[in-house]
Amino acid sequence: MTPITSVEGRRIALSNLDKVLYPRTGFTKGEVLHYYATVAPALLAHLHDRPVSFLRYPDGPDGQLFFTKNPPPGTPAWVKTAPVPRSDDPGAVQVLVSDLPALIWAANLVVEFHVHQWPAATPAVADRLVFDLDPGAPATVVECCAVALWLRDRLAADGLHAYAKTSGSKGLHLSVPVEPTPSARVSAYAKTLAQEAEAALPGGVVHRMAKALRPGKVFVDHSQNAAAKTTAAPYTLRARALPTASAPVSWAEVEACRDPSDLVFLADDVPPRLERDGDLLAPLLDPARAGALPGKPR
Repeated sequence: MTPITSVEGRRIALSNLDKVLYPRTGFTKGEVLHYYATVAPALLAHLHDRPVSFLRYPDGPDGQLFFTKNPPPGTPAWVKTAPVPRSDDPGAVQVLVSDLPALIWAANLVVEFHVHQWPAATPAVADRLVFDLDPGAPATVVECCAVALWLRDRLAADGLHAYAKTSGSKGLHLSVPVEPTPSARVSAYAKTLAQEAEAALPGGVVHRMAKALRPGKVFVDHSQNAAAKTTAAPYTLRARALPTASAPVSWAEVEACRDPSDLVFLADDVPPRLERDGDLLAPLLDPARAGALPGKPR
């Protein structure tokens, strides 16, 4: 019989709690749910009012992975949704993970949480700028850190504050709070900075996605600023061999990184970091930290 739990008055069916999702560590589905319940205050703050897409991996990272934007079949009526206009489906909606019951319901599906850079109230008007720094072997997150520091300083020259987190995979994500700005303009600015990084760090950076260009370099992926794109949310677990989290990191940690293992954080590492440091990405939630993009709106 599937156990039923009550979360803040909502009855949620939880399944296969003893199922091992990460065979290398024996990390179970029950432990995944416990992780999300533990980090919920920080995670929910970053999911608040942002339409969510799910990368589902119900049989673990070695099983079938599939990406879904639409509310999954069986989504409870009490889970909130928001309209997300799409060219192919003007009536599309996506889930809003707005409280602990919705978070536990979604986590029971075994998902990565991915969010847009704009809130539900203003589709395609971004309040975040993101860079996904993806190393092409033999480059690693160590090289990503050097690029992240360059981008941090370049953004600061334009009056913008950048904050870092691990991708939970091989690289780093940078997030920048910006005043509400059309996604197309944010995308154009991000592309310009990616091109500048390539020019300033010759041989170490590429701004184009072509895989043939990327070995030994850091791909500065600016494309996730497009209105239709999403990025892994802070604190989400990833569908990788180990139960790694997309974990916020300080700039001191970025500067000190000398080995890829320095910036690998498993599920069990994150709650102690939150207790010690608080949410290192909390400034993203402060409107006073948002900066205006340079130049005139187009």
